[in-house]
Amino acid sequence: MKLKQSLIHGFSKKTRDEKLDFVANLHADKEHTLSVYKSFHHTDSNTQNLLEEFSENTITNFPMPFSICPNVLINDKVYLVPMVIEESSVVAAAAKASKLWFTRGGFKTEILGTEKIGQIHFLWTDDKTILYNRFPELKKRMIKDCFDITENMIKRGGGILDIELKDLSDEEPGLMQFYCTFETVDSMGANFINSCLEQFATTFENWHSAQEELSEEGLEIIMCILSNLTPNCRVKCYVECTYEQLDNIVPGMSGKDFARRFKLGVRVAELDPHRATTHNKGVFNGVDAVVLATGNDFRAVEACGHAYAALSGAYKPLTRVEMDNTHFRFILEMPFALGVVGGLTNLHPLVKQSLELLGHPSATELMSISATIGLANNFSAVKSLVTTGIQQGHMKMHLLNILKQLEVPKKRHKEIVEYFKDKIVSVSAVRQLVEKRSLAETNKNE
Repeated sequence: MKLKQSLIHGFSKKTRDEKLDFVANLHADKEHTLSVYKSFHHTDSNTQNLLEEFSENTITNFPMPFSICPNVLINDKVYLVPMVIEESSVVAAAAKASKLWFTRGGFKTEILGTEKIGQIHFLWTDDKTILYNRFPELKKRMIKDCFDITENMIKRGGGILDIELKDLSDEEPGLMQFYCTFETVDSMGANFINSCLEQFATTFENWHSAQEELSEEGLEIIMCILSNLTPNCRVKCYVECTYEQLDNIVPGMSGKDFARRFKLGVRVAELDPHRATTHNKGVFNGVDAVVLATGNDFRAVEACGHAYAALSGAYKPLTRVEMDNTHFRFILEMPFALGVVGGLTNLHPLVKQSLELLGHPSATELMSISATIGLANNFSAVKSLVTTGIQQGHMKMHLLNILKQLEVPKKRHKEIVEYFKDKIVSVSAVRQLVEKRSLAETNKNE
């Protein structure tokens, strides 16, 4: 069935099976399509119903590998870290770096702040001096009127930290902003912050209408929304050791020479935004996998991290290297807004297992764990790039996927993996070997 060039009305009101049938009709083989989609439905109907409630217009589930990175030593505590990602080399790289640093003191982290941000943007065409002079009184009222929203958060040690008045009218006539800061403790805080902001706006409008000197049309609220850029909710993660402890981590290379080349690799990213983008992607390979496994918003984490990388006005790497006469230190510093309560953390069965596996961490502990896996992945990537090259390890991990892609019988996988132990892996090289050996086997049988 060809999709008509017209609006589809009422799709969200259809049952799951009706949606499935509608979509399957667009495929060449409807019955095969239905069987594929349905094969990914959870066998437990309660779990399936729960998963379907996480999103809109759900017709099936999209499974992702749930992997484990062992031997992760953070602040003298050992973790098995869950990672959800489709690329096997990412988990392998994190595990390899974790094992290497386990015997060199492990990873160290420091929480540099936990402040979250929300903003109310509005147009103000009345006298600004009245707003500035009466702002302290308005601020108290805004905080007081929010108490029903903040009461439970205050009991947990969080709440509203401050409200600042900012003038943006030099950039856009009349534009002003309330810059609001919050502590949300173990929740990511999006719903809490947005609810507070909308109450602030209501209080502001009521206050404005009660001021006799101000005109009815002098205030227009534009938007109330949290910011995903949280530069003061930040974690620092690092590894360090002597140069001697790095001797022969790449066979035949001294630790000092390795450290020198490694630092140059990071320096390239500091100078070139094309390299910095790929460099930071390596950080997020690890970070996103943990964020997904723990039911957090990886899009928010990525947006925040990339914006933070560009705060200087040029896009920069999130990691850096420090070296002195005796020691090598590799450091990641980046902002996070994570939660361990609320959202999927209380609902998704595997998210619950992830958090239990990690020992029911606080939000700040989860920041440390996520940053650690990000640093581990970035270390492995840069290490490969400045020594053996990235493709050697990556393509060997990818070899099994190539064999599946070429539909090579499983009984032949072992011999082909063995053949490529000391050879360059590529799709064409694997195809040629498979065809050559298949032909030889055919001739032998004849």
